[in-house]
Amino acid sequence: MKITRISAHQVDLPLYEGSYKWSGGKSVDVFDSTIVKVETDDGIAGHGEVCPLGPFYLPAYAAGARAGIAELGPHLLGENPIELDKLNRRMDAALKEHAYVKSAIDMACWDILGQVAGLPVCELLGGRYGDDFVLYRAISQEAPEAMAGRVAEYRAEGYRRFQLKVGGDPDVDIERIRAVADKLKPGDKLIADANTGWLKHEAMRVVRAVRDVDVYIEQPCLSYEECLSIRRHTDHPFVLDEDIDGMTPLLQGHADLAMDVVNIKISKFGGLTKARQARDLCVSLGIAMTIEDSWGGDIVTAAIAHLAHSTPTEFLFTATDFNSYVTQPIAEGAPQRENGRLAASKKPGLGIEPLQEVLGDPVVTVE
Repeated sequence: MKITRISAHQVDLPLYEGSYKWSGGKSVDVFDSTIVKVETDDGIAGHGEVCPLGPFYLPAYAAGARAGIAELGPHLLGENPIELDKLNRRMDAALKEHAYVKSAIDMACWDILGQVAGLPVCELLGGRYGDDFVLYRAISQEAPEAMAGRVAEYRAEGYRRFQLKVGGDPDVDIERIRAVADKLKPGDKLIADANTGWLKHEAMRVVRAVRDVDVYIEQPCLSYEECLSIRRHTDHPFVLDEDIDGMTPLLQGHADLAMDVVNIKISKFGGLTKARQARDLCVSLGIAMTIEDSWGGDIVTAAIAHLAHSTPTEFLFTATDFNSYVTQPIAEGAPQRENGRLAASKKPGLGIEPLQEVLGDPVVTVE
């Protein structure tokens, strides 16, 4: 089997809530997503998706994904898409870094592998644990009472994990955490995610002020060293995200006891192949995980579902369902949340069928 054609489509994903806001005044109204189709000489095609959270979150941006695919694609023609480790080595040799560019291609090749094997991707990633798994809901940054109201609404829909977007004025963030905590019930979990937004002195003020609140602290500062400093001054459970983008920082974080939970974003690692490696390493090291991506629609949500469902339950802190945040469907067969939980498809591959009328004509074609 050989890759004969790679194409990329651009799709806008508007948000149900109108906008998504997080630290530093950052916000997005419409997400710019790239859907990749990998075709083979056997007539089997696979699909992947990459959707950066704007150009100001991680070193990734939507137009860059498409430019990178145009640059990388010619090096992959003639390669076997189901030899995934070999294919990833080829991508890394042809394009240094830029993991997010490779993510949708790798995802599409897992879709092909599943179709060839006649198995859902989660079974190829290690097996299916349980009937479904728990989701979190990200709460966009607003005034404290508005955020508390959002949590109450989503709790009524079945969610039990809430990722509160903080990282602004420390005094307001303290109010946000306390207002939301008052809405929670036994068994709920609250994560205060600063998305690198606090300086060290601000983060210290917040963690001391909410010492009596049952809350996880996520990525309080920009650098790993700053986050480690805050970690060593608080007994709150601690989550790292933006600083963990490969095996080396993951191993460093484990050695330094820098986190209790780590976020595995598929595109940040370069696709399912390397995200699976990170997942398996975390299981070996005893680190719990949130399985997710930067953003996306139905195809990213399907990939998250397969990786999360194949993660041992005790190590899966939570996962996310991005397709429930956006108004534009892009594929049939994508998993849909039910009572705050999600399950991977039991169909071969990712189990999705893209809506060609939504994808339209490709904006990048390599053949």
